[in-house]
Amino acid sequence: MNIRNKKSLIIIFCLIGCIVSIYGCKKSIIAQKPNILLICIDDLRPELKSFGANYISSPNIDMLANGGVSFMNHFVNAPSCGPSRYTLLTGQYGPANNNALFVRAKNIKEGIEAIEPSMPEWFRTHGYTTVSVGKVSHHPGGRGGADWNDSTIIEMPNAWDKHLMPVGEWQHPRGAMHGLGHGEIRNTEPIMDVFQTLEGNDEIYPDGAIANEALNQLRALSNDEEKPFFLAVGIIKPHLPFGAPKSYFDFYEGVKLPEIKNPQKPEGRTTWHQSGEFMKYNHWGKNPNNDTAFADEVRRHYAACVSYADAQVGKVMAELKRIGADKNTIVVLWGDHGWHLGEHAIWGKHSLFEESLHSPMIIHYPGMKHEGSKTDAIVETLDIFPTLCDLTGIEIPKFTQGISLKSILENTNAEGHPAIAYQDNATTIRNPNYRMTIHKDGFIELYDLTTTEKETKNIADKHPELVEELKKELKAKL
Repeated sequence: MNIRNKKSLIIIFCLIGCIVSIYGCKKSIIAQKPNILLICIDDLRPELKSFGANYISSPNIDMLANGGVSFMNHFVNAPSCGPSRYTLLTGQYGPANNNALFVRAKNIKEGIEAIEPSMPEWFRTHGYTTVSVGKVSHHPGGRGGADWNDSTIIEMPNAWDKHLMPVGEWQHPRGAMHGLGHGEIRNTEPIMDVFQTLEGNDEIYPDGAIANEALNQLRALSNDEEKPFFLAVGIIKPHLPFGAPKSYFDFYEGVKLPEIKNPQKPEGRTTWHQSGEFMKYNHWGKNPNNDTAFADEVRRHYAACVSYADAQVGKVMAELKRIGADKNTIVVLWGDHGWHLGEHAIWGKHSLFEESLHSPMIIHYPGMKHEGSKTDAIVETLDIFPTLCDLTGIEIPKFTQGISLKSILENTNAEGHPAIAYQDNATTIRNPNYRMTIHKDGFIELYDLTTTEKETKNIADKHPELVEELKKELKAKL
């Protein structure tokens, strides 16, 4: 072989080496991007031991809280599943109705207006494999149609590589969403019991199947060494009807429940309602507002559902650790809104009081400085999208309307910002001391949350300057 050929071979081998090296570096860089595990829990108020509810058994969520930062003043942007999840998944304020994401999908399909990418779509375009299991958008599995399983009607176009809803005995996603034990499906609410307890394992209710599928997806996603994953897991309970295996109800045998705060129907005009979602189920002719024994039963069944949901979180977190993915995964646990358990004589969500809007949020990521810390900073659901971008080093899109919480995660004493929420007929703003609600016709509710009266005494007429100041803040936010 002559010298020229030897030089050519050397150059070729060097080029090959460079290409392999560059590819290897690229692969390594991609692999170093943190995964994201987003756990969404339906109708979860901060009824957790780690959030101060000492009588609740929630060891798995509490363990996550012990390794992360708990946001004690996280408020959702709407007191209903659909619009709240819209804000989570788009990073933008949106319609106040449960079909908010379907309206967005229709607009995308018809090209009516330019629609910004959703959070999972944003991460997908930045190299992530995106998978949802269970109730992440409003419909479990993210499809429309009569039984929520029509693959031609997608709730979030372009968002997920897979959007899955195991239905087991419940036939279809609609059946599982409002299902009770052993495949019982809600057809007409008045004949379905508002709560139920049955002997059996976790699989006798739908969340057992959701958790098992989440484990399957974790294993598959962790085997991909080239792409990080964005896995969203949506747990249905404690959504109505309250159904959980008896073993979880037994946690509360003999446990004294705390008194219901402010159980009276509010005086004057508010966003109070008659608990229609709760009352349309079979409640045996009883009313928890005037039957303390029945109210106690309802609260214990809610607590049992919280413990059942907590167990599903535990399975997912244990599998994340078992496969070693916990070392490079950001975990966010989020409640989609709160739920009244008799406060203001309401049993349900759909108000603009604290109990409807206040939900737990916990964020953990490997190497964080303040594991097990709590922050009192006021934050809102809109902040999750930009926060996840910030933590993963991905560009924060300009269209998001929230604020990255990375600075609070790094300094839990840092200040938050006012939180906004809305319904069709009213909008509210919450800061550290006050909540102000403006009805569509201009009527104002103003509450001083530093007093013992809290949201029972409207002081709007006594503080016109404060009302105007909060109106300006609200206008600026929206």
